[in-house]
Amino acid sequence: MSAHCQLTGSKPGFGNNISHSHRRTSRRFDPNVQRKRYWLPGEGRSMRLTLSARAIKTVDSIGIEAAVARIRARGGKV
Repeated sequence: MSAHCQLTGSKPGFGNNISHSHRRTSRRFDPNVQRKRYWLPGEGRSMRLTLSARAIKTVDSIGIEAAVARIRARGGKV
């Protein structure tokens, strides 16, 4: 699964692990993405979205119809 949110567009960030001796090795900060299934009453079907935990709260707040409209406005395929 790609660590990419369909609603917010958040992707992995990159940085360094720093050991006790201060040696640096590269690491990745992945967003907390989950696969969540929603029922879309306007289209009469369910859909599965890859969303971050923050985006799931946004969908709960604005509703699935508005969230799908935002995803489509960003150019995402739903």
